[in-house]
Amino acid sequence: MEKQELPHVALFVTTGMGHWIPVLEFAKSLNSFENHNFTCTLIAPTYAPLSKNEESFLESLPNGIDFIALPPATSDYLHGLVNVKGETRVVLNVRSSLSAFRDVVRELMGTKTLVALVVDLFGTDAFDVAMEFNIPPYIFFPPNAMNLSLFLHMQELDKKVSGQYKDLTTPIEIPGCFPIYGKDLADPFQDRKNDSYKWLLHTASKYKLAEGIIVNTFQDLEPVAIKTLQELGNPQIYPIGPLTQNGLNYSSENCECVRWLNEQPLGSVLYVSFGSGGALTHKQMNELAMGLELSNQRFLWVIKCPSNVPSGSYFGLSNQDPKAFLPNGFLDRVKGRGLLVSNWAPQVPILNHGSIGGFLTHCGWNSTLESMVNGIPLIVWPLYAEQRLNAVMLTQELKVALRPKVGENGLVKADVIANTVKNLIVGEEGKQVRNRMRDIKVAAERVLRPDGSSRKSLANLVSLWSSKMSM
Repeated sequence: MEKQELPHVALFVTTGMGHWIPVLEFAKSLNSFENHNFTCTLIAPTYAPLSKNEESFLESLPNGIDFIALPPATSDYLHGLVNVKGETRVVLNVRSSLSAFRDVVRELMGTKTLVALVVDLFGTDAFDVAMEFNIPPYIFFPPNAMNLSLFLHMQELDKKVSGQYKDLTTPIEIPGCFPIYGKDLADPFQDRKNDSYKWLLHTASKYKLAEGIIVNTFQDLEPVAIKTLQELGNPQIYPIGPLTQNGLNYSSENCECVRWLNEQPLGSVLYVSFGSGGALTHKQMNELAMGLELSNQRFLWVIKCPSNVPSGSYFGLSNQDPKAFLPNGFLDRVKGRGLLVSNWAPQVPILNHGSIGGFLTHCGWNSTLESMVNGIPLIVWPLYAEQRLNAVMLTQELKVALRPKVGENGLVKADVIANTVKNLIVGEEGKQVRNRMRDIKVAAERVLRPDGSSRKSLANLVSLWSSKMSM
């Protein structure tokens, strides 16, 4: 077979739509960047056969972007991961897939002109394969610069701090970032004795082996953090965001929720969603329902079964009807003012709709950026991973979000929810955060223009990789 002469990038992406989507958007940006004609292959370790959502995702891949799912790990291996935290499961799955990944890279070397191997934030063990084949290693980091600074300084922080981060009474100084309390660090930092922390420490220890780190953020959003990272000199930092889905492949004409939004006043609806992996306990779900009812504001709620439903549910996904867990009579009382959609809704066209006046979100970075490019102010409700860190950034540093107070029993009560919702949609504080978010929307548009900082950053990376064709 004749070797393809176009520059080709291999992207090693760990399991999960939350990881796949931003990496695909990055691949699309390479594939369509001016006249450089990059092609890409996304390569992913798997736990099991692909789900319907994953298969649908693959069917939407544009020309020039391929996808290879590595064989699922053996059943014996998976059995040992049942009771471990997500970060441990992801890193160990990466390590178990390296042999199959090596075979794929060897085959690509024979048919493509590989100019770079890009791994996502948990995939740095794959650098061993990059070095074996003499391919320049890079990291695509889907979260923000603040989280990246934490990763790059994790070794130093680990040596400096004794005991648990969550017990610290003073905030932690992350270079270039807003001071953060230990209790707001990402989940693996909450228990340093757990394997998830140890594996994250191991993964982060290899970050400085990368020739560059591509970050899904932008200069105007995190100027100090980005400048501080760039001054490190090695690895090179490429802020190229905001990379978000544009929703052009989704037809909303027959979507119930979009039709319903068409009938609502401009800026009047609160969109409520906790992402693909987020779910509340039954008690908290009921408090949220009562809070939305008490607020007297319009809302569109993507509802899932409670996280403590015992019938084999995973991340709130269950065969049961989520609406069956709501307070008695709730659906009748909010009829016309609220719309509930089970399990999934087309978030991109929803956030782009003029009727949306706010977003109650889990603070996943993909959802956060989608809010920013549409100028939608937020109510932040972090659940897991790095979401607490994002929530602090959004409320205390950027001031584009409100955050309901959690009670002593760990619940956010209905009256607190109601007051926060009213404040965002019709209150004075809501006007202030809305104005600041509109400024960020303008900045997000500006950095993606031909002379914008993110566009120039991507151009520098593309130029560097293109130059390897002549070497």
